[in-house]
Amino acid sequence: MNENLKNVEVSGIRKFFDKVTKVEGAISLTLGQPDFTVPIPIKEGIIKALNENKTTYTPNNGIPELREKISEYLSIVNIHYNKEEICVTAGGSEGLFCIFTAILNKGDKILIPSIAYPSYEAISKILGAEVIYYNLKEDLSIDIEDIKEKIKRHKIKAMVLSFPSNPTGTVLSKKDLKELHDILKQSSTIIISDEIYSSINFEDNYYSISQYEDILDRVILISGFSKMFSMTGLRIGYVCAKEKYIKEITKVHQYNASSAPSIVQWGVYEGFEEGMEYTKIMRDEFKERSEYVYNRLISMGIETNLPKGAFYIFPSIKKYGLSSEDFCLRLLEEAKVALVPGSAFGPLGEGYARVSFSYSMETLKRSLDLIEVWLKDNF
Repeated sequence: MNENLKNVEVSGIRKFFDKVTKVEGAISLTLGQPDFTVPIPIKEGIIKALNENKTTYTPNNGIPELREKISEYLSIVNIHYNKEEICVTAGGSEGLFCIFTAILNKGDKILIPSIAYPSYEAISKILGAEVIYYNLKEDLSIDIEDIKEKIKRHKIKAMVLSFPSNPTGTVLSKKDLKELHDILKQSSTIIISDEIYSSINFEDNYYSISQYEDILDRVILISGFSKMFSMTGLRIGYVCAKEKYIKEITKVHQYNASSAPSIVQWGVYEGFEEGMEYTKIMRDEFKERSEYVYNRLISMGIETNLPKGAFYIFPSIKKYGLSSEDFCLRLLEEAKVALVPGSAFGPLGEGYARVSFSYSMETLKRSLDLIEVWLKDNF
């Protein structure tokens, strides 16, 4: 067996989701899967492609029509990659694996958030890279000074940014973006910007490190349509990078998946513009849910920050004197509500729990009612 796998755990998110299936009547708030259906125009585009027998291999980097559409879409928020600098992947997760495989050698140091999506750490360890964590502040925003110090002290090959964040719901502020850019401009660090939740941004403006042209030759953007169009099972994402990187990333993708599913590529292309109207409806609904969950948690005396994007909230449970694993296990067994322990998201995730509000308002209300009663009875 690959020795590197000894240091890799099964995802804490999936591990806890599996526990839910064994508790009869349990309500799960664990998965990041929108409760909306795929937009009708995209469904129709997929069916049309199937009926037109567009079921063969596509170019490894994806159909040019979709890559052009992605390029146009990104330009709306001042991110500029042409279609030759885009590779369509079999989901964002495959895109991440291709990026990390293309740029990391054994022993390379990669800088990732101390609270983050588990795949960053897992993939790095599978490849034999050394993970260095950068800290977050009390409000879970990035600690610019810590990033500056870590880049200066360690020979950092690459760093990961993730906004809007899973699991914290934070976004990149204009101030933090400028300060981050000033630091990265002075380094040679490759920047991997995970923007899979970019369409679920509750703020008036969207800020991304990819918007700076002067460092774009070192920025690799990863995103996709799983969250944007509520099509998590249809596996379609994309990676953007300048030629030096995209040709190597595409090479890994070629041997890993050959190409993303053909009919899904055509479906997204056909339904892109109309599908965006559905995305706006989803975003507004998630914003309403975020405020509801936030207010309910605050009313229970739980410390948390109002999410500014994605569909997660990351409350602190430190006051209850239990590890995040024990807290979530007791909540599941005694109140029959499942959250994900914060420890699943990295070293600083301990003392927190992730609540996904990608569920109906009815489910959220019922779950929070149960949590409130459980807290009153036990603490």
